[in-house]
Amino acid sequence: MDYQNNYANPYNSYQQQAQTQPQSDGVFGWDDEIKEESSFILLPEGDYVFTIKKFEKGRYDGGDKIPACPKAIVTFTVYTNDGQCIDLQENFLLHKKMEWKLSEFFASIGMKKKDEPVRMLWTPELIGKQGICKVVVHNYKKDGENRQTNRIDKLYPSYNQPALAPPSQQAPPQQYQQPQTQYTPSQQTQPWQQGWK
Repeated sequence: MDYQNNYANPYNSYQQQAQTQPQSDGVFGWDDEIKEESSFILLPEGDYVFTIKKFEKGRYDGGDKIPACPKAIVTFTVYTNDGQCIDLQENFLLHKKMEWKLSEFFASIGMKKKDEPVRMLWTPELIGKQGICKVVVHNYKKDGENRQTNRIDKLYPSYNQPALAPPSQQAPPQQYQQPQTQYTPSQQTQPWQQGWK
């Protein structure tokens, strides 16, 4: 066995291996160029237009009030009037106790009519659906520090939405993104190509 080639410098061995493997999923190589800095945006509380960016099917492990059940993890891209946007994620538990929230979700994107039942369709057709939501500032503590983040407090039904001007289409907005990629459409479209109601 050639000790010098195999053990003398483990970094060289790792570097050679890293150079031969294709980079994917946002992984950087040791010599890659970086530019982006923190793009965290805290929106003031208010009503905003959203587009559904993606969703993922998951599982809720259960708790004191709701037993284990399927859950949908939905990523909403929320737009401001000055062309900025952030991604906010919400969980939707598929349980009778959360039926009101499921109804609110499907009503907000025009798939549920007032006082009528609807069959939930958790399919890629959800991607790109639009609506209006109320965003609030959520205060929390982490590592002993007071912090703030946004969350969606309410999804307005499509038949009873506040009047909002569509976001301006200025320069590409900054985005705060949360990782998860399932049911992402292969063709990227501008969120306002189809216009706004």
